[in-house]
Amino acid sequence: MGYFLNSLEPVENYRIASQSEYFVDKSLLIKDLFPFFNQADRDICITRPRRFGKTMMAQMIASFFSKATDSSDIFDHLQIAGIPEYRDYRNQYQVIFMDFSKMPRNCKSYAQYIERIEKRLIKDLMKAYPDADIDPEGAVWEALSEVFNEYNGEKFVFVIDEWDCIFHKDFLKKNEQKEFIDFLAGLIKNQAYVAMTYMTGILPIAKYSSGSTINNFLEYTIATQSKFSEYFGFTDQEVDALYKKYLDREKEPLLTRENLREWYDGYHTLNGVKLYNPRSVVYALTNNRIASYWTGSGPYSEVKKYIVNDIAGVKTDVALMVEGEAVPANVEEYAASSMELQTKNEIFSAMLVYGFLNYENGCVSIPNRELMEEFKNTIVKEASYDYLRDFERESR
Repeated sequence: MGYFLNSLEPVENYRIASQSEYFVDKSLLIKDLFPFFNQADRDICITRPRRFGKTMMAQMIASFFSKATDSSDIFDHLQIAGIPEYRDYRNQYQVIFMDFSKMPRNCKSYAQYIERIEKRLIKDLMKAYPDADIDPEGAVWEALSEVFNEYNGEKFVFVIDEWDCIFHKDFLKKNEQKEFIDFLAGLIKNQAYVAMTYMTGILPIAKYSSGSTINNFLEYTIATQSKFSEYFGFTDQEVDALYKKYLDREKEPLLTRENLREWYDGYHTLNGVKLYNPRSVVYALTNNRIASYWTGSGPYSEVKKYIVNDIAGVKTDVALMVEGEAVPANVEEYAASSMELQTKNEIFSAMLVYGFLNYENGCVSIPNRELMEEFKNTIVKEASYDYLRDFERESR
């Protein structure tokens, strides 16, 4: 077992999560991954806003497939245990779990960031496969190819969480964005040692990868794909069950079921399924208090300037959404962190990617009261609230 290879960390983290009071069983996601194994199309990327359970799902997947330890004590009690192929896949693979949001100490450059990843993975491989002629100064993909050839076609499942975290760092230069994409392509694309790749992030790959650099990934986004949607966010039925647990647990419950719906519901998948923000629902039930649990000041600052400066006349549309209206938009899920946005559609696409807006029937809107409060308190207030009041008065 190593830092990346068959790490125990995701197993322990998911074990703890699965024992929590308001845990929701999303393990059937795993069965939807079985058909991807050892196929030509075996690399998938699921992009969702923050707070929608991406990391927990990545930990679950690593825990299930990894040979690191026997995880039957976790999964024998979950829905995935009822699938016929359950034992054929559980704990049968060498898993490389990489959380790309983890930074070296005092990291101030892309070189520091990527060097840590390469050195740690090569160290893992040299320890686990001593008979492979691995060059400690060579490329990671070369080390993995050496293992594949020396160890009878050994294959790996890659679980990569927060693939795009580096794009939110101030130190990353434009040319280094391409270097990172090339690193991912070299690691994953058309490599015989890959049994399957499961990758998550906020930003869509397609807007960063020009041409065919990493066109091997099947990408599933909240606005353009319905597959996998039910595993990210809570459904009405799941919140019903959690609320029943809450009533059984709390001696003096202060929340109503309608509170949860008003504050945290409002997201929609492409096929119309309504979803709640899972992090906020769990926090509200745990704390016995309705509040805004939205965090993450970074994206606010990245999109706020477009409202403040009324780029492309976006301020008027934001005012309409604050008043509860839906605004027509052509969402293409632009790579928001480039922040070279010039049109309303680009700006609204960026806000959708970050989870500020919902998209349904060709329109964007503020999904629930939690986000409405954040718009009023954090974004709109600095975008001249006098303007918005005047606009509202004229509209009426």
